[in-house]
Amino acid sequence: MLERKITHLTVRDVRFPTSLEQHGSDAMHTDPDYSVAYVVLETDSDAALKGYGLTFTVGRGTEIVVCAVKALSTLVVGKTLKEIISDFRGFYRLLSSDGQMRWVGPEKGVIQLATAAILNAVWDLWARVEGKPLWKLLVDMVNILVKAKKGQKSREEQMLKEGYPAYTTSCAWLGYTDQQLTKLCSEALAQGWNKFKVKVGADLQDDIRRCSLIRKLIGPNNTLMIDANQRWDVNEAITWVTKLAEFHPLWIEEPTCPDDVLGHASISKALAPLGIGVATGEQCHNRVMFKQFLQASALQFVQIDSCRVGSVNENLAIILMAAKFNVPVCPHAGGVGLCELVQHLILFDYVSVSASLNNRMCEYVDHLHEHFKSPTIIRNAHYIPPKDPGYSCEMLEESVQKHQYPQGEVWRAIEQQGKQ
Repeated sequence: MLERKITHLTVRDVRFPTSLEQHGSDAMHTDPDYSVAYVVLETDSDAALKGYGLTFTVGRGTEIVVCAVKALSTLVVGKTLKEIISDFRGFYRLLSSDGQMRWVGPEKGVIQLATAAILNAVWDLWARVEGKPLWKLLVDMVNILVKAKKGQKSREEQMLKEGYPAYTTSCAWLGYTDQQLTKLCSEALAQGWNKFKVKVGADLQDDIRRCSLIRKLIGPNNTLMIDANQRWDVNEAITWVTKLAEFHPLWIEEPTCPDDVLGHASISKALAPLGIGVATGEQCHNRVMFKQFLQASALQFVQIDSCRVGSVNENLAIILMAAKFNVPVCPHAGGVGLCELVQHLILFDYVSVSASLNNRMCEYVDHLHEHFKSPTIIRNAHYIPPKDPGYSCEMLEESVQKHQYPQGEVWRAIEQQGKQ
């Protein structure tokens, strides 16, 4: 099956109107419509073998990513899977460093998002050919290349039995009312959740009130994290978070510009005496950024993202660097499909690389999973390892057609309502 040729690539702009109910709202994204550039690779296999991939966006601009995917498609179509995986590094370089297209973003920006969508589809295709979920494919690959890490088999069995610890962001979007926060936190506690993240950054007094409310709801022993989504400058971040320290957050996420390595280092140093770490990475556009953050001790929690950097290829490098610096990986997830994808990476990290669950957890957001053929399974606030072959990228075709922008049924109905 590795000899099968990729004969066609399609990409569609799929958007969900999450802004209507303020799902996903934070200090910098007040009206997000969770969206994807959704890629399907077709092959010449008699079994109609396909690979599915995506990259996450928040509405406007998805059409630009779609154009970038189309521009890169000529580098993919016509190749066999064997050609690609026999020199996967070279294929990654081909996509991310095309001699002309790299001018509009070498390993960053729209070109990097498009690269991630295509590579995610390639990894999905490979895992399907091997008949394994991606995390298991990665584990087995490492075992072929190097001696299995001590205790690996028992860790794999542990994950299959118990799952990987998760935290929830679904309870405390910035646009939610206090009534919504109270209801959602109470429901989450009843379901076994003990780690909660709160969006902050728009108004200090409002943040104090909301953090106080949630801390009282979840109690002193459960874990609280706060997330500013790049809202502040460096000094403002230090001052603001110091005033929220009474609520004992484990970390402040994205306190300032995601490119400001030295700024994050200053924030980390200032907040260390308060016992508050810095978490960032969902907007870091390549492995080089992570290298600099780690070298500068600018973050205490590495937040990989399955669609921001160059797919699995770059995330493997980042996971290995985090292990070298002994910094826990706590992935960013949520959106559309991010939970489905990143669960594979964090399972691989635990089984084959870090071998630790200390201060480690994976984000979970309870939105839009029903649109996937193999949706994320959460049990007792833990990710249950996926068993279906592939990278869990495949969406239900009915959902794709209904939410395709702008011609899908959902968007035509919204447009019609706006005319009334």
